[in-house]
Parts: sequence; C-alpha cells; structure tokens
Amino acid sequence: MANAQVILREKIEGLGAEADVVKVRAGYARNFLVPQGKAYEASQENLKHVEDLKVARAQREAEELQVAQELATKISKLRPKFTLSTGQGGKAFGSVTSIDIHRELEAAGIEIDRHAIHLDKPIKRSGKNEVVVQVHPEVTTTLTINVETDGTEDDSAE
Repeated sequence: MANAQVILREKIEGLGAEADVVKVRAGYARNFLVPQGKAYEASQENLKHVEDLKVARAQREAEELQVAQELATKISKLRPKFTLSTGQGGKAFGSVTSIDIHRELEAAGIEIDRHAIHLDKPIKRSGKNEVVVQVHPEVTTTLTINVETDGTEDDSAE
C-alpha cells in the first residue's frame, strides 16, 4: 500500500494537529486532505512553512488552555442542588447521574461535553458530593453538588 507524507494545516481528530508531519494512505491524502485544504504535501518547499504553522498552533493551544482555566473556575464556583425522592425506610428512588449534572451545567450557561464529567457510579446518597470534571486534557476541576431528599415517606403499606 502506498503512503504519503503530508503537513497538516489544522487539527484533525485522530490524526494530529497543525504543523504535524504525518504519514497517511496516498488515496486519503490525494482525495480528501489536500483538496479540502486540511493538509499539503510534505515537499522541501512546504517543510519551510512548518515553523509558521507551529507558531499558530502554539497560539491556539495557549488560548484553549486559558479558556479551559476560566471555565474550570466557573464550574468550581457552582453549587448545584438535586432532590431525590425517598420511600419507605429512607431508600432513595433514582439517582444523580452525569446526565443530570450536565443538564444543570447547561442551565447555568456552561457548555461542556457530558463525558468530561467523571462519576464512578450514580450518586444515591444525600449530602455533599464532589465530582471531577475534566475541562481540558491539562485542566481538571472539582464540582461540589448537594443532594437532598424530599423527606416524603410512602406510608401506604400500613
């Protein structure tokens, strides 16, 4: 199989970021990357432009890191509350999941990927719980959530 070396002009998920020199299948380079303007051939002339792309990449990564740090600060200041229904004997019905936490963050105006919220298992106990949120590969923060029970007991069994 024929391979080709290309220089990426922009970040491509699963392949690399701008200024990376990568080996890909010749057909992928010829039919997709080069015509779409996402990469160009790794010739001697084009390799001279790699430094310009590296500067642009460094600026983009610095901006992304700064935005992630600001977002982490906003998330750590939030204190969302959740209420669980309880039944006979104080057993909780339902639980607080990462989807519930994601909805609360969206309601507060914070847009993150749902998979950035790391829960080992759904929260079924009342009280304060700390949840790790990975905003950026280099930035993680802790979100403190308060889980309360509604206090209603189901007495229909008597």
